[in-house]
Amino acid sequence: MRGTAVAAIALTSLMVVSACAKDSGGGDNTSAPSGSACEFSTPPTAPASSSSTTAAAGRKVDGSALKIGLAYDIGGRGDASFNDLAAAGFDKAIADMGVKKENTRELSAAPNEDESAKQTRLRQLASEGFNPIVGVGFAYTESLKVVAPEFPNVQFGLVDSAVEGVTNVTPLVFAEQEGAFLAGVVAAYQSKNCHVGFVGGVDIPLIQKFEAGYNQGAQTAAPKVKLDKKYITPAGDFTGFQDPPKGQEAAKGLIDKGADVLYPAAGASGIGVFAAIKEAGVLGIGCDADQYNQPALAANRDVIVASSLKRVDVAVYDFFHAAAANDLASLPKVFDLKSNGMGYATSGGKIDAKLQGILEAYKAQIIEGKIKVADKI
Repeated sequence: MRGTAVAAIALTSLMVVSACAKDSGGGDNTSAPSGSACEFSTPPTAPASSSSTTAAAGRKVDGSALKIGLAYDIGGRGDASFNDLAAAGFDKAIADMGVKKENTRELSAAPNEDESAKQTRLRQLASEGFNPIVGVGFAYTESLKVVAPEFPNVQFGLVDSAVEGVTNVTPLVFAEQEGAFLAGVVAAYQSKNCHVGFVGGVDIPLIQKFEAGYNQGAQTAAPKVKLDKKYITPAGDFTGFQDPPKGQEAAKGLIDKGADVLYPAAGASGIGVFAAIKEAGVLGIGCDADQYNQPALAANRDVIVASSLKRVDVAVYDFFHAAAANDLASLPKVFDLKSNGMGYATSGGKIDAKLQGILEAYKAQIIEGKIKVADKI
C-alpha cells in the first residue's frame, strides 16, 4: 500500500471493538515454532486459571442526571488505537449508566496546537456544565494545572498523567510495560529470524515504557533475540502519532535490517506500520486495542498475530462510574494486569494453546510480583 492510500485510511471514521483475550491454561512447552531461530528459556508453569477485576465490576450506578465530557488527544475517534479506546469507555458509560445523549460532549485536539487551545477546550466543557470530564492523554497535564482549580466542583480524569496538589484531578495511569512484556514474548516465539522490532510514535518516556517492556519480554523468552527500534518523531513533535506514511517508512527500515515481527506503539501511525508489514510478508503485534478487529486495519489484519491491550476503555468507564457513585477512592492507583487495566488479545487464531499457556504463565508471574517489568530502557 502506498503512503497516500495509507493516509486516506487514517482519516476514515472508525469505531473500536475492544476485546480481551480469554484466560487460558496451558502447558510448559519450550519448543520453537517451525522455522524459528530463537532458543527459548524454560517458561514458568501456567496456572490453572488467572483472573483480574475492575473497580466498577458488579455495581450499578444511575447516571441519568449527569452531563459527561471527553477531550481527546490528537486524532480523536478513528485512530484505531488510544483515542478509540477512550471512546469505547465513554460509550459504555453512557449506555450502562443511562446518560442522555444530549448530555454528552466530545471535543478533539489538533496536532501541535497551542496550550491555550487545550485550556479553552476544557473550560468550554466545564463552563457548559459537563461534570465529570476526562482529558485523554498526558498532553492535558499542564492545562489541567490551570483549569481544574478554576472549577473546583468539577471532577476531571486525566489519562496517562497526574496533576500534583489538585484534588479534583484523578490520574488514570497504566503499567504499559506489563502488556508490552507479553507482546515481546509473542514476538520472540513468532520470529523466524530471532530478530524483532519496535516502532514508537514519539520518543517520550510514555512510549519508552512500551519499548522497555517489549524488550524485556522478548529477552526473557529468548535471551539471544536481536532487538531493533525506530521512533517516528523526536520528543516535542507529536505528529508521530498520526502520520501513517512515516510509520510505513519506519517499519520498512526495520524490516530491511532483518526484523520479522514488529510492535508499533504509534497511534494512528501504526496503520502505516501494518501496511509495511503486509507488503513485506512479515508479522505484527497490535498495541492498545485489539487491532485485529479494527476496521482501519481490515486489509492487513491477517499479519496481526496478537495485540497488547492498554485498557483505556476500562479506565475511562471506571472513572465515570466512580464519579457518579461519589467513590473515586475505589479506583486503582495504577491500571495494570491485576486490575484488568492491561492485557492481551489473540484474535485471529494465530496463537496456539501452548503459546497462550506460556503467556498466561508469564502474566501470572507479573501479577504475583515474581517478575518485575522495567518501565525504562
